[in-house]
Amino acid sequence: MVTKSEQRRKQQDAPGALEVVRAFVNTRDLELGADEVSDAGRLRDWLRARDLLEGSGEVSDGEWRRAIEAREALRAIARRNTGQAADPDAAEALDRLSRDAGVRLRYAPDGTSVLAPRPGGGVIEALGRILAIVGTATLDGTWRRFKVCPAEDCLWAFYDHSRNRSGTWCQMSECGNRAKARTYRRRHTS
Repeated sequence: MVTKSEQRRKQQDAPGALEVVRAFVNTRDLELGADEVSDAGRLRDWLRARDLLEGSGEVSDGEWRRAIEAREALRAIARRNTGQAADPDAAEALDRLSRDAGVRLRYAPDGTSVLAPRPGGGVIEALGRILAIVGTATLDGTWRRFKVCPAEDCLWAFYDHSRNRSGTWCQMSECGNRAKARTYRRRHTS
């Protein structure tokens, strides 16, 4: 049986490396009450499985907390893409992480450039790689389609594949219909 989480994931994959960002934000599933990176060891395994973390070192509790802060800050700034208010604290947290990871424009010997963190294989650099993906997506225009469901009991990150970029809900058949039903009931009970 395919779970709701798996169904949503299949229908809303982001293009290229942006899928790593979507997967990171969705490591916390509010509807299922699950968190794929619920502790430092699980974060280490998640980052390694995506080739974001090098070496065999452990992830400290402080690094884990920083990753959770980054995940929730990314979710908060992506909510802006569905017309929700920006969170200045989230932007500040990501700006601080970007600075700590040394994310900047880097040049290869062949003259090509890429947005990337400073060289290194630690957790901060792994999170910097995620921020670099967001920065690149902002530059190429794909970030505007990276959205978060506005349902407070969902907040699932998804990529809006609609032609006119008008997608609001992760699943109109679920979250969108629940919101419409709540609105209808409010209107008809007052």
